[in-house]
Amino acid sequence: MTSAQVDTEKAPEEGYERGLGSRQVQMIAIGGAIGVGLFLGAGANIAKAGPSLILMYALAGVIIFFIMRALGELLLYRPVSGSFAEYSREFLGPFFGYFTGWTYWLMWVVTGMAELTAAAIYVNYWYPSIPQWVTALVFLVILFGVNLISVKVFGELEFWFSMVKVTALIGMIVIGLGVLTFGFSNAGDTAAVSNLWAFDGFFPKGIGSSLMTLQGVMFAYLAVELVGVTAGESENPEKTLPKAINTLPWRIALFYVGALTVILCVVKWTEFAEGVSPFVEAFAKIGIPAGAGIVNFVVLTAALSSCNSGMYSTGRMLRNLADSGEAPAVFSKLSSTKTPAFGIMVSVLFMSIGVILNYVVPEKAFGYVTSVSTAAGIWTWLMILISHVRYRRAVVAGRLPASPFPAPGGSKCSYVAIAFLLFVTGLIAYDADARVCLYVMAGWAVALAIGWAILKARNPHIGERGGEPEFEKVR
Repeated sequence: MTSAQVDTEKAPEEGYERGLGSRQVQMIAIGGAIGVGLFLGAGANIAKAGPSLILMYALAGVIIFFIMRALGELLLYRPVSGSFAEYSREFLGPFFGYFTGWTYWLMWVVTGMAELTAAAIYVNYWYPSIPQWVTALVFLVILFGVNLISVKVFGELEFWFSMVKVTALIGMIVIGLGVLTFGFSNAGDTAAVSNLWAFDGFFPKGIGSSLMTLQGVMFAYLAVELVGVTAGESENPEKTLPKAINTLPWRIALFYVGALTVILCVVKWTEFAEGVSPFVEAFAKIGIPAGAGIVNFVVLTAALSSCNSGMYSTGRMLRNLADSGEAPAVFSKLSSTKTPAFGIMVSVLFMSIGVILNYVVPEKAFGYVTSVSTAAGIWTWLMILISHVRYRRAVVAGRLPASPFPAPGGSKCSYVAIAFLLFVTGLIAYDADARVCLYVMAGWAVALAIGWAILKARNPHIGERGGEPEFEKVR
């Protein structure tokens, strides 16, 4: 048995409780593909791109599948919690593991802020007199408590959150198809497939405007990689992870492309605007009693689900960094319930900045934080893809064992996905409103570089792990 195989068998344990069963991992994977980016962010993107947004979601969905198959191959080669940082550390060197771990942590902290903001907006639908920041704070405290109890409680809550989202989306699609087919409801007279092109065409604002929505579309797909973070706490990662990843195409086709297609057939695209969920708006137009309120509850659970996942992943990533000497050692400790409680607590404190944003600039809070989390997410995806390319080279050269779950096309699809993500980054740089996130990321990079220099000064050996030396171990 090679040392790499021994590492593969030992690595996943890490002291965590394997409390996530197949049922929960599958639903976490499904729920990760349905978030506030679809439920709330799609409204602004429809206003910018019209029906062509459907094509943008389909295009981005193909790229996301390439990313997830690349991650899947790595996960089955060596399933570890905190996988993105670990693979960056192994295949690109310790600095990239350090940078990726901290950046993924930032992504989820900022995404948590976005989800809290969205949840507050949804509650405002029923109770407009309650300030957004109060609602955001209450949800933050509740989810913090859930994540401290145990991974089983997290998994169970996430299972039911995701079940609500999936059931509701399927229900929306069925009702929308019924309106189109039988013409019932207030929208029956105007609902038609021709709505996809009847109002200034399929690309009403031009192809350029449609492409500019890709940054928002990519935000909607953040969290699909969360299944990789569960690797160290899954009961049977060799079976559950491939199944979760291989179901991604139909999830994207049904929940994103399918749901948006039906909605834009039922209600013409000119009816949608920024800051309003297209799903809530569609049910209001259909006129189903309490329908809009029910959908509002569903999108509220979507926001809370994503924030719940954010707390889960940030604690695990901080522990991975601490185990590698790239974060304070206190983050590596597990509580009596085998959760990284201190890391979760610190992450929640940073998420509370979102509560402050909801107090200071409630109307702009969502836009500010989504652009930053998208930039951080793109970095994480790029590291997954580049690590996959390096891993494939090592396998071909005979330096590492082949994964039992190889990505189709080898590295070719990873190269395509890398080019696409760089293109989206260029779009962000071109957009004056979104460009600020790149400034934030530049400042973040400088701060991490300073932190790395301090770490190396204190421990010169910290830079000697990872990279090609890892390959040498199994020759």
